[in-house]
Amino acid sequence: MTSTLIISMLAFAAVAGVIGVLAFVFRDAGGGKTTNRLDVFIGKRRRDDSGADILKKTAFDADKKSLMEMITPNIPSVHKIFQQAECHIKPSTLFGISLLLAALAATASWMARVPWFFAPLAGFVFFTIPFLWLLNKRRVRLKRFAAQLSDALELVARALRAGHSLGAGMHVVAEEMPLPISDEFGRVYEEQNLGISMEDSLLGMCDRVPNLDLRFFVTSVLIQRQTGGDLAEILDKIGYVIRERFRIMGQVKALTGEGRLSGVVLIALPFVLFLVMLHIKPDYVSALWTDELGVKMSVFGIVSMILGAICIKKIVDIKV
Repeated sequence: MTSTLIISMLAFAAVAGVIGVLAFVFRDAGGGKTTNRLDVFIGKRRRDDSGADILKKTAFDADKKSLMEMITPNIPSVHKIFQQAECHIKPSTLFGISLLLAALAATASWMARVPWFFAPLAGFVFFTIPFLWLLNKRRVRLKRFAAQLSDALELVARALRAGHSLGAGMHVVAEEMPLPISDEFGRVYEEQNLGISMEDSLLGMCDRVPNLDLRFFVTSVLIQRQTGGDLAEILDKIGYVIRERFRIMGQVKALTGEGRLSGVVLIALPFVLFLVMLHIKPDYVSALWTDELGVKMSVFGIVSMILGAICIKKIVDIKV
């Protein structure tokens, strides 16, 4: 039993290492270039024109910087996740709920007399359920915000043409548009009334809502306030681009629906069949963790499924 546990731990470490290496190799190297350029335009980051410093950097430094930029900026803080999800539950309460669900799942597995190693697995799965709910709530809210942004920009543009100020246009969006975009624009309006500058309020909204279209809007506003121009026309064009991009994204999602469904079925089918066979005839599948060849086959199957999932994701994930 000890050798089987050691082999299982080594297999888990190997699979985790393969996932990390593949994520680093196939990372989107240009994903943050647009954001960095917008930061340069609005003054949050300086343009690095020093050629000598670039030549002095070694390949190791470049890889280390890329790895750190991949890990740290893409992981928002816990407070920001709760804020973006508009979750009114305290983090400590959510963590307590996760521990309670994990304890109940482990106890239920033990009472059902399933193999001992399934109790920690069941506990871990139920432990992640509240956090998955939080991340899904955040995803839905940000997706709804992105869908409402084009209408909000056109509403601000109409308010500007009617002779209102930009702050008044924000107030119109807060009064007329539904959640969640009304909350964010209303917060910008209230912050401006409290004495915070429009630039700082808009940048704060960009920090709260990680949306690239919103950064385009904020960048255009900040540039227009410095150089002048017809802001209403700019907002109309940005709203039109956002609307067309959502239309194309809908077409892409419809065309790739078969591939995404096939990926879900192919990934979920082995696990479902394993659970069914474990319930019907446990000694039939016990060779997967008791026999040495079965352990090798299990590791090979998991690694193959991970590689297949990555390939399917690369095929159906078309950026617009």
